[in-house]
Amino acid sequence: MKIVVIGGSGLIGTKVVNNLRQRGHEVIAASPATGINTITGEGLAEAMKGTDIVIDLANSPSFEEKAVMEFFETSGRNLLGAEISAGVKHHVALSIVGTDVMQNIPYMRAKKMQESIIRQSGVPYTIIRSTQFLEFLAGIANQATIGNEVHLSDVQFQPIAADDVAAFVTQFALNAPLNGIREIAGPERFEMYEIVERYLQHANDPRKVVSNGRPEYFGGEITHTALVPAGLADMGAINFEKWWNNQAVKAA
Repeated sequence: MKIVVIGGSGLIGTKVVNNLRQRGHEVIAASPATGINTITGEGLAEAMKGTDIVIDLANSPSFEEKAVMEFFETSGRNLLGAEISAGVKHHVALSIVGTDVMQNIPYMRAKKMQESIIRQSGVPYTIIRSTQFLEFLAGIANQATIGNEVHLSDVQFQPIAADDVAAFVTQFALNAPLNGIREIAGPERFEMYEIVERYLQHANDPRKVVSNGRPEYFGGEITHTALVPAGLADMGAINFEKWWNNQAVKAA
């Protein structure tokens, strides 16, 4: 099949592109750098010719309220419009677990709007809602650092490895469209400060983690269970220890 991966050069996109090519599919890794731009529409019509499946992994370069909403709305409408014209048979998008219950956060409102555009388009679709990635732990720690302390919430947290995310995206893309939402998560559940503390210990980072008791994410107040699956979810196979060991091997 011919498959177009929007955001094909990103963290998840590069892995998905490799997975699909190994299975013998014709894959276009689409990004502005390759002349395919979902914001301007450049190269979209050409890329969609003869395309069976589109996987949308694009992310907004800005998390500012107006910018992020405009990004997902413009990108979504341009992309799905091109898919409709070309007769694409399956649209797959990566979203976020808890989007519905975090609508006080601008980024989550934008993702919810992106999902609505997909559902209303008429293109057969699968929306995959993922928990946060293990690869985000360093960034979460850095964002919460004050002096030599890392101040973090005790909200429940179930991070998933990027390799597992890519495997699920590949699997769902090659399956029949669900015309619905599927959730994916890591195999272990923690409180947020606990897993970041473990990460820093493994990295021999001297910063001290402090649980501040404030249930926050992206600057907004959330419930303690907003970031973990509400019900049944597909679980990744890579736990923290295995993920960490994989990072060590890659760095060696």
